[in-house]
Amino acid sequence: MKRRGRWRSKLIQGAPDKALASWLREPDSLTARCQRSCGQFRVRLLRAGLMKPMDDEPDFRGLMRGREVVLECDGQPVIFAHSVLLTVTNGRLPRWLAGLASRSLGSLLFTYPGFKRGPLEFRRLDTRHPLFLRAALWAPGASELWARRSVHHLGAQSLCVTEVFLPAILQVHTQTYQYY
Repeated sequence: MKRRGRWRSKLIQGAPDKALASWLREPDSLTARCQRSCGQFRVRLLRAGLMKPMDDEPDFRGLMRGREVVLECDGQPVIFAHSVLLTVTNGRLPRWLAGLASRSLGSLLFTYPGFKRGPLEFRRLDTRHPLFLRAALWAPGASELWARRSVHHLGAQSLCVTEVFLPAILQVHTQTYQYY
């Protein structure tokens, strides 16, 4: 059994400011929120395939199929995302994950019927965490970054999605729409 690390079900001590907290607590798709909040949205695929599990990921044995991407708003990297399958099967989810390329995983998770999302967990990452080291490539000078994760289920298959918020996320503003 792997250690859970310091992932928490609530934002506690040292919690981020209100603007960042609203992104961390976003109950819906971050992809959809980014698309509403910026002029140009893009998913940059960094790597996909088999990955070694991290010490604080949910219990799993062996290599995991996964992918890492950066979400960009108006050319600025705003979120680093790391997703791994927690089940080894030949079902739909591994095929879908392999076929996403530079499309958003969020567009699948929040639109395909049958996905059930588990609770959000939060953590402040620093230089000791492997995801910080990979995300910090997109946030030069950062000494810590906030992250959230949740497990999405589709039948017997599970996928853990971890999103690391880069400093530029605070420059992304939700547009307000006026209705006449």
